[in-house]
Amino acid sequence: MIARILGTACFVGYLRPAPGTWGSLAALPLAWVLHQLGGFPGLALAAVAYFIAAWWATAQMTADGGDHDPSEIVADEVVGQWIALFPLSYAAWDRGLDILVMWPGWVAAFVLFRLFDIWKPWLVGWADQRGDALGVMLDDVIAGVFAAIGVMLLAALAHGVLMA
Repeated sequence: MIARILGTACFVGYLRPAPGTWGSLAALPLAWVLHQLGGFPGLALAAVAYFIAAWWATAQMTADGGDHDPSEIVADEVVGQWIALFPLSYAAWDRGLDILVMWPGWVAAFVLFRLFDIWKPWLVGWADQRGDALGVMLDDVIAGVFAAIGVMLLAALAHGVLMA
């Protein structure tokens, strides 16, 4: 039962349609709370801890050898979405800003993460094709990293850093 609670992100994974999108959406207010409580270090530590717990939960939930990535497992989306928000959390923590001031970045992080998670380009697809619990987790971690890079590039563009 603990594996099911962790793997489905407190049963969010049973919401339909698009449980992965629901998981990503649920990650947003949790990220805000974690950031408020511990800044960027708190969010990063929570992401690492939940990754480990979710990896275990995913292995437990897929141990029967059936579907290696059942749609109700959305803990991977939560972790990936948190990673996509890392640039915002770090910037807000480092500069003493209210993280919600960067709301366009939140939108970008959500949209980019969902895009990379669904599209599965390059390393995201490689991780997804592993066919094991680690692959289930890694594809969303990598999608989160790609989304975080996209957020930083969009922020640089928006603030004139990349303009000549």
